[in-house]
Amino acid sequence: MSDPNNSRPGSVPNIYFIDDSATMREVVKIAFRRENFNVVTCSDVTSAINLFAQTAPDAVISDVIMPDKDGYELCQFVKQHPELRNRPVILMSGIVNQEVAERAHEVGADELLRKPFHPQDLVARVKKLLSRPTAAEKPGPVEAAPVNPLSQLFGFPVPTASTLPATSQRPITPSAPPAAPRAAGPAAAVGSAGNSAEIAKLRTEIRHLSSLVKRLQAQLDVEREYCAALESQLRTLSTAE
Repeated sequence: MSDPNNSRPGSVPNIYFIDDSATMREVVKIAFRRENFNVVTCSDVTSAINLFAQTAPDAVISDVIMPDKDGYELCQFVKQHPELRNRPVILMSGIVNQEVAERAHEVGADELLRKPFHPQDLVARVKKLLSRPTAAEKPGPVEAAPVNPLSQLFGFPVPTASTLPATSQRPITPSAPPAAPRAAGPAAAVGSAGNSAEIAKLRTEIRHLSSLVKRLQAQLDVEREYCAALESQLRTLSTAE
């Protein structure tokens, strides 16, 4: 691997941007080059990791959802690499919820960015992260860096299980089956209880699938808005060139 200390004074920082959207890669590339950054863009995680051996990154930005390995795996690779573990990693996601935040926190991401965003905001975040002293530059013995709270990944407090509102879901109470003749005995009661349990289970599954469909629809809407914003930004930047 090439010299990883590319962020020394006077050098041009190497920024890796990994996303499967060609439009997004082009917009971000223009934004960073205007600020005198060297930008390496990749459409998949595997290509980025292979390029690290040629040009070590000073910062890595990756979408969470990728066609091969995901952004979490890339972040974990960087943070566990002996030469790159101090390099900041920003993860991006169209949907940012507690599950996404906790996963980003587990793999050691420095920030979690919600899409869509303005390219200049991303540049500002990277500048701030690169200005931080690394563990090797801090005075005193080198110790493992404390884990950042989830709120630092967002820039605002992240809800936890204790702060989330209680669900308003009421237990499913299926309508009582018709009274069985006494002659049926205990066997009929057992059968009715089994049917009620199956009905309750099916209703729970239906609720879960309905919630999943709504989440996927929301993610698709976000992606459409983001693509439209990127295309508008690209036209603006191209005109300014």
